[in-house]
Amino acid sequence: MNKKTKVNAAILIIGNEILSGRTQDTNTSTLAIWLNSIGVKVNEVRIVPDIEEKIIITLNILRKENDYVFTTGGIGPTHDDITAQSVSKAFKIKYEIHKEAYKILEKYYKQGEFNEGRQRMVWMPENAELILNPTSGAPGFSVENVFCLPGVPSILKSMLGGLKNKIVGGQPILSYTISLRTVESEIADSLTQVQNRNKDVEIGSYPFFHAGKLGVSIVLRSENKSKIDDCNSQILEFVNKKKIEVVDR
Repeated sequence: MNKKTKVNAAILIIGNEILSGRTQDTNTSTLAIWLNSIGVKVNEVRIVPDIEEKIIITLNILRKENDYVFTTGGIGPTHDDITAQSVSKAFKIKYEIHKEAYKILEKYYKQGEFNEGRQRMVWMPENAELILNPTSGAPGFSVENVFCLPGVPSILKSMLGGLKNKIVGGQPILSYTISLRTVESEIADSLTQVQNRNKDVEIGSYPFFHAGKLGVSIVLRSENKSKIDDCNSQILEFVNKKKIEVVDR
């Protein structure tokens, strides 16, 4: 893949516990920050319950529309961990014991601890490539452009390093933030004009409340630092004209 090509990805969060609000999703942020740093733009994020049909339908849409798909959750030892089985069905390939994964977990657990429940974690799509897990033994896996990771945030984070050589990104996506003591309505028109003049820079505006005062953070994102710098200068020009205070956050 050419380094200048736009490379995109989707994230598919799997799990009833996310939809019920019982568990907070932090994996989206972890994955998006990491992917941006290696030049992969996240196009969309979807959350689905532990229902095989929904996982299969959503996965088949996402894997055709994106260069990469990252799933999180549903690869543990319990009855509702159905990601591996669903991925097998989505790709129409056999669901079987992965011999290498079996050896890894057999070594990882003490004698007698590698029980039937834990053995569920070695069932994967045929010929899946393993994503090694330096934290808790049980590996993730990939099939073509789909990468399946665990839902536990600390474990997922520890596995990203092992993916670096498997993901080919474009130019890293840079970002720069300007924080202003103002409200969005005060800068909306000026910001729209800057955005219209700078199509290669993505401009986002995000209100914040800090130390009892309202403000707006403007985030500039692009692969090109000089375009971010130009955009920043244009924003500071109207900020100075309007006598808006720039604040450190």
